[in-house]
Amino acid sequence: MTAPSRSFSRRLLLTRGAAVLGASSLALPPLARAQGSKIKIGLMLPYTGTFAQIGNAIEAGFRLALQEQGGKLGGREVEIVKLDDESEPSKGVENASKLVQRDKVDVIVGTVHSGVQMGIHKVARESGVLCLIPNAGVHAATRALCAPNVFRTSFSNSQPTLALGRPMVDKGLKKAVWISWKYAAGEEAFEGFRDSFTQAGGSIVKDLWLPFPNVEFQALLTEIASLKPDAVATMFAGAGAGKFITDYAAAGLKGKIPLWGSGFLTEGVLEAAGAAADGIMTAMHYSDSLATPRNQQFRLDYAKAFKSQPDVYSVQGYDAGLLLIAGAKAVNGDLGAKPALYKAMEGAVIDSPRGKWTMSKAHNPVQDFYLRVVDKGENKVLGVAAKALSDSGAGCKLA
Repeated sequence: MTAPSRSFSRRLLLTRGAAVLGASSLALPPLARAQGSKIKIGLMLPYTGTFAQIGNAIEAGFRLALQEQGGKLGGREVEIVKLDDESEPSKGVENASKLVQRDKVDVIVGTVHSGVQMGIHKVARESGVLCLIPNAGVHAATRALCAPNVFRTSFSNSQPTLALGRPMVDKGLKKAVWISWKYAAGEEAFEGFRDSFTQAGGSIVKDLWLPFPNVEFQALLTEIASLKPDAVATMFAGAGAGKFITDYAAAGLKGKIPLWGSGFLTEGVLEAAGAAADGIMTAMHYSDSLATPRNQQFRLDYAKAFKSQPDVYSVQGYDAGLLLIAGAKAVNGDLGAKPALYKAMEGAVIDSPRGKWTMSKAHNPVQDFYLRVVDKGENKVLGVAAKALSDSGAGCKLA
């Protein structure tokens, strides 16, 4: 799998998620778990197809966190059950149900594809099984459909772009054009940019959209040139992002109209984009180049354990492990002590390679987002774009 397609896998056809969630309800009985000798964890991740590399990175990060605890949670041995979700939303409910009813897992860690996530979410809400989301950014999971037993360790789709507005206005960029794919992930990312940019005093000249996954950008780039904004803000990812970056430069806009975006715009595509990417500004909750002892030690330990370099997905899997460890320690491994378990997880301070973060009332990370610039093929951190940034949690009734 190429680096561009690997990055692309975090941006997904979320529009299918609502249909999955709206499927006929399963009659799942409440969970009844005996305090056995082992804690069973179901890893429901993509292990084949386009998204396999991300699934493997998440699992590696998660396993590293457990290895640091001697492979135990709250003193109890751990058994891991792996299930390939195939990034197929239509199988989300069925596969999650297998883990809960057949394999009787205590925890589900999953997944990448937000359409699949909504299937897992349905089962988690109905069964009460603890669910940790290590990637999928779909808003509903920690907004209107939030649940006491569901925790996310990655981001909501609007968080990276919610960090863009203030830095752009601070640089004097007060009129912007937005461009993205017309699907739920793009619309949720636009929400973050719209709110942060306008609240900082900027104005959006126009928002431009393409059907997902269309990559014929030329007509819209011509329109951008005619609008002459101070800057362009965007959310693209993977191969589509790489093509947008090169097309943007080829259209003569590079160096004339600054390009800003969600951090996933430049994740995994810099080698393919080459010099066309230089100068692009992004906001992201992690960067390989974070010069902190915590990140440097994590990268060293990960490389030793897996003979590869970690990425943002590895960190999100690692942090899912850290969050579970914090909860299990508080209840001495008794994951059936749910009120105490959830309270501990809600109050945990996660000492992550990305920087310390906490959990919002809606169970989404409250975390720093870094301002980055592409310089000679690297995303270099310039500073913090937004400190302790929280998703709105709109519609969540947990608290």
